[in-house]
Amino acid sequence: MRTVFWENNELKMIDQRILPGRFEVLSYRGHKDVAHAITDMVVRGAPAIGAAAAFGLALAGFESASSSTSGLLADLGAASATLKAARPTAVNLAWALDRVMRTAYSVNSSADDMRAAVLNEAQKLADEDVEINKRMAEHGAALINDGDTIIHHCNTGALATVDWGTALGVIRTAHEQGKKIHVLVDETRPRLQGARLTAWELEQYGIPYEIISDNTAGYFLKAGKVQKCFVGSDRTAANGDVANKIGTYMLALAAFDNGVPFYPVVPTSTVDLSLAHGNLIPIEERNPQEVLGLEFEGQRVAPKNAKARNIAFDVTPNRLVTGIVTENGVAYPPFEASLKKLVENKP
Repeated sequence: MRTVFWENNELKMIDQRILPGRFEVLSYRGHKDVAHAITDMVVRGAPAIGAAAAFGLALAGFESASSSTSGLLADLGAASATLKAARPTAVNLAWALDRVMRTAYSVNSSADDMRAAVLNEAQKLADEDVEINKRMAEHGAALINDGDTIIHHCNTGALATVDWGTALGVIRTAHEQGKKIHVLVDETRPRLQGARLTAWELEQYGIPYEIISDNTAGYFLKAGKVQKCFVGSDRTAANGDVANKIGTYMLALAAFDNGVPFYPVVPTSTVDLSLAHGNLIPIEERNPQEVLGLEFEGQRVAPKNAKARNIAFDVTPNRLVTGIVTENGVAYPPFEASLKKLVENKP
C-alpha cells in the first residue's frame, strides 16, 4: 500500500513513528493536523512530505467555507504558508505546494471547480512520484554489481515516498533483477530511521541486511568490505551539494577517503536550481528531547540535567559525490551543467 493516499475524502498516512513495533494508518481531515503530522514525523522523507502537503492543501480547500474563488484562494494561500513552515529543509514541501497553488490560480470558473482541481493535482503529483521513483531505480540499479555490499543511511524506501523509494528503491530494484546484494544499514541516530524503518522494509523485500551503528561505517569502508554508498536527499543545490539526514556528510567523507562510490538518489523535484551551493540550504534543528530521550536497556542515557543540540540535516559538498541519480539519468561532475540538463530533461 502507499505511504500517503486519499480515501473517502480523507488523507491517510502510515504512522512511521511506531514502526516496526506496530503498523497503523492515520486519517486526517484538516490541513493544520497534516502540518503537525509533518513536523512530528508521522510522515517523513522529502517526496512523501511533498505529497502529504499537497493533499493537505486539498483538505484546506474543503475546510474553507468560501463560495468565491478569490476567497478560496486566500484560504488556500494561508494554508500553504502553514504547511510550508512544517519542515523547512525538504524542498519538495514548497515545490508541491507551489505546484498545487498554480493549479488553483488557473481555475476561472467556480470555487467547487477549484477544490476539485486542487485535489486532482495532488493526486496527480502522488501518482507521478511512484513512476519517477521507478525510473530512478532503473538508472541507479545499473550502478550496482552482483555481489555488492552497500551502505545505506536513513530511510529512503517506500515509506519516504508515496511508494517504491529513492535510494532504497534502487537497492530493491537491483535485488529484483537477481543481483545478490547485502546492505549495511546505518542506525541513523537520533530517530533511528535506519534501524526502525529501512531494516523493516528490507525484511519485507527479502534483502539480506545487517544494522550497524552510524560510527561503524568508517570501519567497513576502510576494511574494503563495502562497494557502494547510496543515500537520499531532502534538497540538492545547483552545484550538487546535497542536504540529507544528519550523518550523511561523515559517511561521504569516509567513502571518499577509501575510494568507495557515493551516490545520492534524487528526484529532480528535490534539486533546487535557485540555490548556487549548499551553504544556502536552510537546516532544521529539532527538539533536543529526541537526543536526550534515548534509552539503553530501559534506562535514560543522558544525565537528567543534560542539554543537547539536535541538528536534523547536514550538507555533503559536491567534491565527495560520485554521481547523482535522477529519474532522467545520472549526473556526474561538473554538476552545475549536468544537473541542470537533467532537471530540464535534456540528458
